Amino acid sequence: MAYTLITANRNYSSWSLRPWLLMKALGIPFEDRLEPFTKPSNYDEFRAFSPTGQVPVLLDGETTVWDSLGIVLYLTDRHEGVWPTDPAARGFAQCATSEMHGGFSALRNDCTMNVGVRVKPRPMREALLRDVARVREIFEEGLTRFGGPWLAGDAFTVLDAFYAPVAWRIRTYGLDVGKGQAWVDHVIAHPAMQEWETAALAEAWREVGHEEDLLSCGAIIADYRKA
Repeated sequence: MAYTLITANRNYSSWSLRPWLLMKALGIPFEDRLEPFTKPSNYDEFRAFSPTGQVPVLLDGETTVWDSLGIVLYLTDRHEGVWPTDPAARGFAQCATSEMHGGFSALRNDCTMNVGVRVKPRPMREALLRDVARVREIFEEGLTRFGGPWLAGDAFTVLDAFYAPVAWRIRTYGLDVGKGQAWVDHVIAHPAMQEWETAALAEAWREVGHEEDLLSCGAIIADYRKA
């Protein structure tokens, strides 16, 4: 089985991180193909390999699988460990994963992912405060109900992969997730997350739109990226 996973810049692409991290953590082999953002919209270029003009995309022979959740569902049919085995944990993971895939718009917009910086955020609007509070609830519920150290128990699953970009946001903007900070520290320490971070810090290229989004979120107080 020869997969190719197409992703974009490590510093910016939260959607790319999800299947990449899941496959790395579960030991699912794949060719890692990076198609970097080169301008505010790469739709036309990305359409050459993606029906939506977006990443991530998984190639499996002649089969093209797009969207992070679509990729996860495709892998579920072919590999063990994507979801928790315990029925209660599995149900929780399915709901929380779906919630992240379709929600948290304020968190996405007001705290854009940028791995290599630390930011003093602007005063949070009510929608962002609600999103952060809901993330804290999910983290604390998962850790309390299933015992940790992962969000659905003692094994890394898709639930952890889908919230991993949020871990970077929490660190970047200093967001308060209460007892959920234990999971944030744990997932950031994962070898695959460390590999992703190392690559993100090494990227010298900057995409203007992503950098402008970052500055609209707050003031940069530290930048660890390659100059």
